[in-house]
Parts: sequence; structure tokens; C-alpha cells
Amino acid sequence: FEDGRSDKEILDNLLLPSRYDKRLIPPVSGNCSYMSGFSVNMCAERENAFNPELQTPSSSLFLFGSFFLQTPVASHSTLTVNMSVLLLSLASPDESSLKYEVEFLLQQQWFDPRLQYWNRSQYDFLNAIHHHKDVWLPDTYFIMHGDFKDPLIPVHFALRIYRNGTVNYLMRRHLILSCQGALDIFPFDDPQCSFAMESISYEESAITYVWKNDEDTLGKSPSLTTLNAYLIQNQTIPCPPKGSWRVAYDCLKVDLIFTRDRAFYFTTVFIPGIILVTSSFITFWLEWNAVPARVMIGVTTMLNFFTTSNGFRSTLPVVSNLTAMNVWDGVCMCFIYASLLEFVCVNYVGRKRPLHNVVYRPGENPVTQRLPAVLSRIGIILATPLGDKKSDGAAPNEIVTCTNCGPNPCTHTANNGCATEVRR
Repeated sequence: FEDGRSDKEILDNLLLPSRYDKRLIPPVSGNCSYMSGFSVNMCAERENAFNPELQTPSSSLFLFGSFFLQTPVASHSTLTVNMSVLLLSLASPDESSLKYEVEFLLQQQWFDPRLQYWNRSQYDFLNAIHHHKDVWLPDTYFIMHGDFKDPLIPVHFALRIYRNGTVNYLMRRHLILSCQGALDIFPFDDPQCSFAMESISYEESAITYVWKNDEDTLGKSPSLTTLNAYLIQNQTIPCPPKGSWRVAYDCLKVDLIFTRDRAFYFTTVFIPGIILVTSSFITFWLEWNAVPARVMIGVTTMLNFFTTSNGFRSTLPVVSNLTAMNVWDGVCMCFIYASLLEFVCVNYVGRKRPLHNVVYRPGENPVTQRLPAVLSRIGIILATPLGDKKSDGAAPNEIVTCTNCGPNPCTHTANNGCATEVRR
């Protein structure tokens, strides 16, 4: 092309319908020919085809002023499309969700000898963003468990054509992936998200996808942003034969492995649960007949635990199998319920056949005095009955009944000079 021509004029000439058919896959080097009224030029060698810096006249396919016609030639070679992914942002609606939003730039690069040109002016590449409907593009399709957040046809993209025929196609994609996690050990699982890219219409014999520069991990933008998404590992691999959706089509796979914020679950689930369970144990240090205090503590802790656990479980995915969170909730509820049951049993034993006119010294407990008799009725014999202890008249554990007060409540003590009857 002569000096002074614009990139639009060059593209208009390259993409003339008489010489370029966007329906045909780019011919592989050595398997196509171009004809003109004055000369016949064979396809340029593919050496350094993917190097955009290659800008030598020898790589040109045609002479200015010539009229080119493509003649179909049988070809058994495969077009190679180089792929690369640059992560831009990662997000999740909340900590417990298995849906992750992934935003990235997908770069596809291939060699099309029909688009080689020699320009002696300033153009290192041609901006073909307004000619993308006239250029052959690989019909790359995403295979995933999820959905597109933006339209299926990309809105934000870039298309560059270099002098040696290298085409660089860059587009922005935003996917919503449904990931897989081991909910039986939630929240100590690591969700894994995967998606694959393959051609929708060209089989493996026509198009082969490869990772650019044999990259085994995804590139990350310096300004990568994350929200409730903690990426710990990623890998880029060819699709395994057993994992491919269609065996005859070549594809590439991306695996993203996330982890969860353990501190979030300890501060919102485990530590509050431990506090509520230990709070229910306070009733063990209260008097057996302190009914209002025992009932208030037991019922309050039970209701608070139900409220917090149900509020958190409403955000979890619904599954039919037993999960680690169900086990945690069940154990905590059993401990709280056991504290309530202990209060009922102790109160019942303390009120069973009360002895009239009985005065208990400080530290004495009527429940422990009657517990051996109650247990013996149900067939449980204590090795050392709590009430079967010999003591002196002034011992603190003896039961003293006043013979002077009769059936009336007694307010005397053992050393007040009254006639007493001592039970040992």
C-alpha cells in the first residue's frame, strides 16, 4: 500500500468481498493461493506468524494495484488459536453463596494470511473494530454452570490486524458461575468453579485452542478487585477427554478454587454458640428452688440460639444431606436442652415429700439429702449415699427437727437451748 493511505482504506481493500470471504476459516500457511491478473502469490510461510513486531515487506501477500481472488485448495492442516485470560474482578453475593461473578478479558490470537499487508507509512497495526462484521472470527463458546451477566454477544472488544496477518481479538466477559462445594464440611470447604471454551461449529480437525505461551495459570490485573471471594488457586488446562462435553471439539478449561473467610464464621456462628451454651450452664450454680432465674436463663438462651441459627441457616444452600452446620446446631441445642432438663429434675426431687419442721444448716441441700432415696426407687444404687454420713451434733450436714414447735415452722437452731431431735 502506498504511503498516505488510511487504515480504513487498507481494511476496505483487504476485506473486499471479491478477495475475502469471512465465512471461510483462515487458510493455514502453505495450503492456499491467491491469483491476480498479473501474478500468483503463494501464502507466506508461517514462521514468526504470531509475532506482531514482524513488519517486513517479504511477509506481504499481494502487490498494490493487483486484483486478488482466493481459490480453494484442499487443506488438512489445523488453525491454531492462542488464548489467554486476564482476571479483572471476583465477587460473591455473600460468604455462604456458591455463586461467583468473574469478570475477565479474553484474548484470542490467530494467523490469517489473507490479511497480510505492507504499508510503508506509520501503521503498525490496523484497528478493525468497525470492520469486525466483515472479518472471520472464531466462534468461541463458553461451557459453564451459570449465566452471562452481560449480553451473549460482547459489547466491549478490540480487534487489531498486524502487518504479518496476525489477528488479535480481545473481549470483556462477565460470567456468573455456579460452583461446587462440599457442604458436608461447610464452612471448611473450598468451592471450585470451572468453565471451558470451545468452538461451537469447528471440530478439532479444523481449530485447535492452545494457551498462549503455555500458561498454566490465569493472569491477574494489578487492580484486581475481590468482594467475598478469596481465590487461592487457579489453573488453565486442556479439557480432559472424559470431562469434555463433545469429544470431537477441542476446548480449554479454567479452574478457580476459592476458600471461605474462617474468621467470619467464628465470629458469627461458633463463638456466639459457645457463649449461649455456657450461659445456660449458669443455672447449675443457682439455688435449686430459684425457679424464676433458672427458667429465664434456660428459655432465653434456647430462644436466642434458635433465632441466631435459623437466621444464618436461611442464607445457606438447601440440601437434603446432613451438613457440619447441622451437627453443630444439634449439639448446641442438646446442651441447652440438657440444662433445662437438669432444672426440671432438680426441682422435682427437691419438692418430692417435703419434711415439715426441718431446718437446714448453711451449705445443706435437700436435693442431695433425698437423691439416694429417689434413685433407689428407680433401681439406681449409689456407692456412697450422699445422706448417709455420721457427724457430731454440731456438724453442718445434720438435719435438726425442733420438738417444741410442733407442726409450725421452726426458726430455732441446734444450739439455741430448745429440745431437739437429731437425725444422723
